[in-house]
Amino acid sequence: MKNKQNKIGYYGEYGGQHVPEKMKKRLDNLYDEYKKETRKEEFKEEYLQLMRDYVGRPSPLYYAKKLSIKYGAKIYLKREDLNHTGAHKINNTIGQALLAKRMEKKKVIAETGAGQHGVATATAAALLGMECEIFMGEVDAEKQKMNVFRMKLLGAKVNVVKEGQCTLKEAVDAALGYYIENPEVFYLLGSVVGPHPYPEMVREFQKIIGEEAKKQIIEQEGKFPDYLIACVGGGSNAIGLFYEFMDDKDVKKIGVEPAGKGLDTGKHAASLVMGKPGIIHGFYTYLLQDEEGNPASVYSIASGLDYPGVGPEHSYFKDIKDAEYVAVNDKEALDAFRITSEMEGIIPALESSHALAYAFKLAEKQSGKTIIVNLSGRGDKDVEFVASLN
Repeated sequence: MKNKQNKIGYYGEYGGQHVPEKMKKRLDNLYDEYKKETRKEEFKEEYLQLMRDYVGRPSPLYYAKKLSIKYGAKIYLKREDLNHTGAHKINNTIGQALLAKRMEKKKVIAETGAGQHGVATATAAALLGMECEIFMGEVDAEKQKMNVFRMKLLGAKVNVVKEGQCTLKEAVDAALGYYIENPEVFYLLGSVVGPHPYPEMVREFQKIIGEEAKKQIIEQEGKFPDYLIACVGGGSNAIGLFYEFMDDKDVKKIGVEPAGKGLDTGKHAASLVMGKPGIIHGFYTYLLQDEEGNPASVYSIASGLDYPGVGPEHSYFKDIKDAEYVAVNDKEALDAFRITSEMEGIIPALESSHALAYAFKLAEKQSGKTIIVNLSGRGDKDVEFVASLN
């Protein structure tokens, strides 16, 4: 199972490199360097040492006793919110930044939605002594002012993108445009999206989440969980949790997308639930499209989820039914945000709150079952915005 690609860069029919030839050559070189460097023991040792001593891994698998009693199933939270910088994103940025350093790159660039990938990229760049430039949509930058300041404090230049919807898609557009025009930079992409080799690279740096969770749940429960639940925007935290369990068919994997203001309103970002296959940002995947086949306008209360596409491996899992994909609306996510804060003393990111909301609904129907929710980030970044809604 560990590589279901029927050819390099594809998951079933999804993925690939739908890019200009000159960019394809650079991506192929990136893949060659990635395979060469990550096979080296010194790379693995440095990465794992930083995961332990800098990031704070392994992240705990926490039994949420009060939530479990309230909803009737055993709910465990994989505490990625406790990582340095407050989310799962740091697992990937450290890995890619180490690769960039070995490729003798002086500068990294990145896109960001909620700002967590931007903060994690700026952090990795500061750690390794590299220049950093971040692209962020104007709408997201306004919602996530604290993360914009954090990026600047860490030494990064933040470019606020004012085109289109001014959200994550436009940030990716701008970052890709800069990458095409500046071949000397390293594009540190934040999710399991984009042209090959990014979906594979990011998944490999995020699969540490599921590797830890598998060991931890065996230690605590003596068996595998019945369900794994994670939110899905691009899909890296979900792939990170799911991947180590993909051969375990009795473990059900559920990805939770943003239904926004409702699936019937057009104000959502549920690419797998409501989309159809198409091309975005150099890869083929499930995609929300307008009548002309272009990426559709999307919306989510959670800035990190407002992307019209999804990682190609998730598209493949949907087709072969190795994972199920559902959607949760803004109100349900906000309710889960508040309930988790009040009952467990843990303020979750709005992105993670989508996964929690579905877990609570499922737990009420699956009494006695064991559920692991990937708490992909903490909600410090969202508190001011949520307060403004009252």
